[in-house]
Amino acid sequence: MRNISSLLFSGGLAFLLLVLATQLPFGHTSMLLGNDILQAAPDEVGTGNIVAAVLLAYRGIDTLGELAILFTAAASVGLILGQRSNHSAKRDKTITESHFITSRASDLMMPLLIIVGFYIIFYGHLTPGGGFQGGVILAIAFFLPVLTRPGTTIDHGMITIIEGLAGAGFIMIGLWAMLYGKPFLQPFFDTFLGNGIFGSLWSAGTLPLLYLAVGLKVGAELAGLLVTISEAPAAEVERT
Repeated sequence: MRNISSLLFSGGLAFLLLVLATQLPFGHTSMLLGNDILQAAPDEVGTGNIVAAVLLAYRGIDTLGELAILFTAAASVGLILGQRSNHSAKRDKTITESHFITSRASDLMMPLLIIVGFYIIFYGHLTPGGGFQGGVILAIAFFLPVLTRPGTTIDHGMITIIEGLAGAGFIMIGLWAMLYGKPFLQPFFDTFLGNGIFGSLWSAGTLPLLYLAVGLKVGAELAGLLVTISEAPAAEVERT
């Protein structure tokens, strides 16, 4: 039945893509608002990355919804597996030769991944990347010690604090925009941040702050999710 379901899904997806491909007018743009956004975003948002302008300026509420979905998924997994993992047998903490090599490799990789993650977050309004991509890298960085050292875990309380502060900060920045007469979550320039220089790190108003909040929230949620799954017995994860 699983093979039949996979075959039906693959066939339906192929048919859908074929229909879409035959209906697309090749050689002619089908964008209705894309051209307007391309022309207006540099002046309205002040960012050289139009994708970032769309994610956080023109559809910031959708991004907030995506963060809420990710939080719900992480919280659900924690509720289902968290209690069971507490009663699981303690893992062997004996460091074998292979564990020694991987643990030392993680010690070298972790700070590099943290730097790369924050770099992608801070420059998300200028180059491809941003809060979601940088947050995933941060999650991997903090999950590496758990993966390479049996019995090691991370402080779930600290993860919860970071996640909560990042989420609250994202919403507060959105409310801050409304105090200046802007739509909720629209990046804006004020006397504190200034306009900055277009194309430089200090630009795009509050958009880098929004990306920082997104990156910290995504990183904390994914790190907690990965640790919860790793701590749960394999039989429980498969049954769930």
